[in-house]
Order: sequence, then C-alpha cells, then structure tokens
Amino acid sequence: MSQPRAIVPGATYLLTRRVLRRHFLFRPDSAITRLVIYTLAVSAHRYGILVHALCVMSTHIHIVVTDTHGELPRFLQRFHRLVALGTKILRAWEGSVWDDRATSVVRLATRDALVEKIAYTLANPVAAGLVPHAHEWPGAKVLVGDIGRGVLRARRPEIYFNPQNPEWPTDVALAITLPPSISDSNADKFRREITGRIDLHERQAHAALQRQRLGFLGAARATNISPYKRATSIEPLRDLNPTFAVGRRQTDAKNAALAAVRAFRIAYRHSINQWRAGVRGVTFPAGTWWMRVFHGVTVNEGEPAAA
Repeated sequence: MSQPRAIVPGATYLLTRRVLRRHFLFRPDSAITRLVIYTLAVSAHRYGILVHALCVMSTHIHIVVTDTHGELPRFLQRFHRLVALGTKILRAWEGSVWDDRATSVVRLATRDALVEKIAYTLANPVAAGLVPHAHEWPGAKVLVGDIGRGVLRARRPEIYFNPQNPEWPTDVALAITLPPSISDSNADKFRREITGRIDLHERQAHAALQRQRLGFLGAARATNISPYKRATSIEPLRDLNPTFAVGRRQTDAKNAALAAVRAFRIAYRHSINQWRAGVRGVTFPAGTWWMRVFHGVTVNEGEPAAA
C-alpha cells in the first residue's frame, strides 16, 4: 500500500507517468503531440493547474506543474484517462496504455529543485541518446525561453472528442507560466540557470555516447519508429519513489521536508486508525485529500510545510 500524501494548494511538482512495458506509443508524431497538448490544456484549465515544463518522450511523460487549488489527483485522473483513450484510437491499441506503477509525484520544495527538475525534464531526450540538443526533440515539449512567456496551442483532435460537446473547445491555448515562487523580475536569471543545467546534461550525454562509440538516434528516426516496438535498453531498478526534491547541498531544506512528511504520515495514521475504529469525529491533518473528498472527514486548517 502506498504512503499517504498531503495534497497542498500551491505546491509545485514534477510528474512522471510511464507507458506499459516501455512501448513507443507516444512516438513523437504530430497526432500524439496534438492529443497530449489538447488534453493537458483542457485538464489543466478545469482544475487550476499551472504548467511550467513538459516533455513527452516515446515511453513516458514528464510535466512540472503547480496545483493551485489542491486538485492534483483529479487532474491526473482526467489527463491520463484522456491521453489513454486517445492513444488507444490513434494506435489501434488494445489493453492498458499506462504501466501499473502509480504516477511519480515529486514535490519541488526549493528554487534549486525547480531549476534541477525543469532542466532534467527538458533535457530528457538528450540524456536518452535521442537528439544532440534538447530543442531538437520533435515531440511535445517546452523550450526554456517559453517559461513565463510562451503558450502551447492545439486544435481538437478528430478522434474521440465530440465536436458537439461544449466540453471540448475547437482550439485550446495553455500558458507556460513561471512557478509562483519565481517573480517576473527574477525570470531571466531563472531561465539562465535552467539553460546552464541543460547544457551540463547535454555535455554529459555527448561524453557518454562518445565513450561508447555511439551516436544520437536523431529526430527523424525517433518520429518514424514503430509505436508497437519496445525500448530494449536496460532500465535501472528504482528502489526509491521520492516524495520531494530540494536540490543539491540543501541539508536544512531536506531535513525540514523529511520532518514534515513524517509528521503528516504519523498524524494521518493516527486519524485513520481512529476512523476505522468508528470514531467519525476524528480530525485529519492538513493536506488530507481522499478522506476529505470521498468521506467528508474534518481536516485541520493550515498547510503542511512539505509533503
């Protein structure tokens, strides 16, 4: 069973979801790009999600978002469902699109974590040996220069979305915003820091391929690969499923985030045990989502420091 997670309005996260058995179902062609941007826009608008970074790889999706209203679970459910339904039609795919692991949800607790994870997201195609530079990836993505001033646009896909249903507008536009903790006056510096981290990722990827005497796959080959093939590279086992990130050498921030996570989990377990014992008047800690939404429990006012 997964650990309880606090859902805090205003928190910023790196979200990652992977395709079943690493099939290339999200091969970066125009149809998938259009589907993902459209479904992301309609889902984000519905639940008050701000999008800061995006990279759709052939086998997984990375997004950096801020959950302004504390509706992240509803956003994830809707977005992933719409992407899966559209992909099944586009690829004539039967069965599951997503793998059975839960979405990786990593709260970005510091500025350094924001820079690090946005750069990681945007440089992912380079680190995977697909293209030499992040901006060359042909799939759905955000460029560094778009953060805080760019817009993703898409027209309603011809498949699945009923044009007679007002829920599905003909055209959508999704602003690529700065994280709320980054002011407009600090935006240029923030973008420069991300660019510096991306450059580092690119140098490391180039050096790694050079040592192996390999080259990059290239945008054209990535776009034309069969979506029914699977990645054959060895994927390291992930023993940890991090709850938060603070960046490098952020000891105080790490300790504070760890303490907050532990405090929330202890308080939540105490409350859920009482509720299961029949004490319906028990109060749950701030950040409790499922029990509040689906069982109407009382939740403490206030905001956890991190979760």
